Amino acid sequence: MSARGLKAAAVARITMRQQLAYKTDFLMRASFMFIILFVFVQLWSAAYGGDRTRVIDGYTLKQIIWYLVFTEAITMGVPALCGLIENEVKSGDIAVRLIRPLSYVGYHYAAYMAEAVFRFFVHLAVGGAVAWLCVGPPAFGLGWLGLFSLTLGALTIAFMLNMIVALCAFWVEETRGMEFVLHKLQFTVGGMLLPLDLMPEPLRRACAWLPFQAMLYFPARTAVHFGSAPLGEQFAIQAAWIAVLTAAVLLIYRRGVSKLHVNGG
Repeated sequence: MSARGLKAAAVARITMRQQLAYKTDFLMRASFMFIILFVFVQLWSAAYGGDRTRVIDGYTLKQIIWYLVFTEAITMGVPALCGLIENEVKSGDIAVRLIRPLSYVGYHYAAYMAEAVFRFFVHLAVGGAVAWLCVGPPAFGLGWLGLFSLTLGALTIAFMLNMIVALCAFWVEETRGMEFVLHKLQFTVGGMLLPLDLMPEPLRRACAWLPFQAMLYFPARTAVHFGSAPLGEQFAIQAAWIAVLTAAVLLIYRRGVSKLHVNGG
């Protein structure tokens, strides 16, 4: 376990250096985040009629904007895993990955998390600056603790969901369509565009049985409404989904590798 941990840490360090090397990509992501948040501020300001004291389903304008900052920071922090694995399968580079002294899934998880954490804090800083200027500074107290403590589990769930879709490249090679559907589910039933509290009750009940809320809604809702739901319960739900999704990833991976072996990959 110690040797595996050192290998994973080395992969994470290399990935972090790569992220710091691509300054143009860094600036483009920051600019995109700025534009998205600016548009959301205008839309929600119109919805609230410019009244910062108005409360809609438990959220003020300030809380909604900061909620969107947190969900966008997590969403935009997620690397494009499907395209990466799809290209490895098509080019044959996966044969090299499979013989390395680190599991294929473990390698991608280490690289993924290093990049995702880096991107999360970058987008959180940019989005936070926009929200601060438009609706004022955050005053969430322990909500920050809830946000950061739940974000690691949220990014892990995002990795598992994306890995399940990405591993389908072992069979179909083209996974962009499935990735598109996954992203749209995250945007809607995951609570990225608006809190699940603002959705109709039947839809909220359906979302409670899906993993997407544990990826986006839990961290952002806890940040702006700390104590609205028990933190331990949210951790337990995240852990349960991580266990289920990990089992699914390993099953798909083993069957996919077996198929590649049969095909001479």
